[in-house]
Amino acid sequence: MDLQIKQEGGFKYIDEGSGEVMVLLHGLFGALSNWHGVVDHFSKHYRVVIPLMPIYEMSLHKAGVSGLVSFVEDFVKHMQLNDMTLLGNSLGGHVALVYTLKNGGKVKRLVLTGSSGLFEDSMGGSFPKRGNYEYVKERVAYTFYDPNTATKELVDEVFDITNSNAKCLRIIAIAKSAQRHNMAKDITNINVPTLLIWGLNDTITPPMVAHEFNRLIPNSDLYFIDKCGHAPMMEHPEKFNSILEKFLAKTPITETAT
Repeated sequence: MDLQIKQEGGFKYIDEGSGEVMVLLHGLFGALSNWHGVVDHFSKHYRVVIPLMPIYEMSLHKAGVSGLVSFVEDFVKHMQLNDMTLLGNSLGGHVALVYTLKNGGKVKRLVLTGSSGLFEDSMGGSFPKRGNYEYVKERVAYTFYDPNTATKELVDEVFDITNSNAKCLRIIAIAKSAQRHNMAKDITNINVPTLLIWGLNDTITPPMVAHEFNRLIPNSDLYFIDKCGHAPMMEHPEKFNSILEKFLAKTPITETAT
């Protein structure tokens, strides 16, 4: 399936399938393509929506977790979405957590994979080495258990981003905002069914982070995928989709009256 990017109301997004709504949020160096396997699988029975977050374009004073949450709020309002299953990877998970706490009535299920919000060891915390392709390649490969998952296309994409001063400044601002914003005290208030899917070999948000999310979020289930790094939906899409499918089946949504 080729993902068709739509443009409307100042937003770029993917909107595939029909049925219950699943909203997918990508991470700091992420892209819409990160969720390709999820869209392929679930758009047969669900409406799968992915906004392209304005990480590299947003004004510097808004470049942070709260600015991205405001963007998601505006997007959800524009698209008139309700009764959502909200999925977030890495920084996208962090944004999903804050969004859920602020807009609880809209989110019926929460799915986090390699989420920041408690601890992360990321490339964004310091200025990436500009013009050093091998360094960027090494850091992108570090995201995955199998370095071959870091395709040349993916490395080229990140290399282009790190060669832009304007983009780098925003990446650093957002990464520092995420690292400062520890959610340990807040996430105990999340009461929607929550699924945690984690790579057992995640070096950026290690397994201990997943256990801590599981301990702090009351109604949460944790699943690990072996031989898997920071982006399980990319590295093991079939296992990821199978775990997610079972979770969706056991947590049916009661629609909100409108």
